[in-house]
Amino acid sequence: MNYTIYILLSHSGSLPSKLIRMYTREPYSHVSIALDPDLNELYSFGRLKPSNPILGGFVREDIVYGTFGRFPKTQCAVYSLTVTQQQYHSLRAELNNFVKNSTKYRYNFLGLIGVMFHIPIQRNNRYFCSQFVATLLRNSGIDVFMKDPALVCPRDFRNCEKLTLIYEGSLSSYRLYSMSYDDILYKA
Repeated sequence: MNYTIYILLSHSGSLPSKLIRMYTREPYSHVSIALDPDLNELYSFGRLKPSNPILGGFVREDIVYGTFGRFPKTQCAVYSLTVTQQQYHSLRAELNNFVKNSTKYRYNFLGLIGVMFHIPIQRNNRYFCSQFVATLLRNSGIDVFMKDPALVCPRDFRNCEKLTLIYEGSLSSYRLYSMSYDDILYKA
């Protein structure tokens, strides 16, 4: 039996996201992973408090409230990826470990500098968003990148042929879209 997981690429328009976008010249500056098409169970590394872009770590995100709620014009792309039952359960176990130990994780700001110079900087219990998602996938036996997770950036997800684009547009409109997508999936 196969399962589907979801990758959310986003650009909120916040100052940090604008700086990342200006440097990368890419449409998206943030990566999250979800286990459901409605993105109800959505995880990443980002702001621990929506009003503070400096204090970062492991977060369960919400596409309506929290940081995304502060930036209602957030643009996004949602991708699906089919995985095996074993990969899915391994991914869920990895995520559960992050949830259980969430307070020990911090944001890998130094790692972002490493990406700029193509030098992987891995620090114990520290990740940036795309590094976190790439590490989760790799540790779950889901091979999508041929590079160190500490060098993976949103562009790599956007260009990954193993991912299927299912939506692109306003994040605030995605919930309506996902309800229609659910109807297509479950009535087919």
